[in-house]
Amino acid sequence: MWLWLALAIGAEVSGTVALKFSQGFSRLVPSVIVVLGYGTAFYALSRALSRGMAIGVAYGVWAAVGVAAIAIIGALFLEEPLTWVQVGGIVLVIAGVVALELGGASSRAA
Repeated sequence: MWLWLALAIGAEVSGTVALKFSQGFSRLVPSVIVVLGYGTAFYALSRALSRGMAIGVAYGVWAAVGVAAIAIIGALFLEEPLTWVQVGGIVLVIAGVVALELGGASSRAA
């Protein structure tokens, strides 16, 4: 199920980067990548959920990793600023997802 989630994240990040280059869906190739990326992301996320992954954990991990990846890609390759406050926010989002996973693990153990 984690491989499906990883595929969902990768597809969503690819689609989001392509969205930046689609120029309002006026460029064909990036627009096709957006549609395929998001379609693949939702399919893969549904497969992770159907294999028993908790929806809160799946969506939290998907969102947190996606936000972090997009922010890093934007800073490294798209010349978008990334402030220390934004980095701190990303760290807090990831910490929240870890707390969701740890909280779910402890409730399953009880």
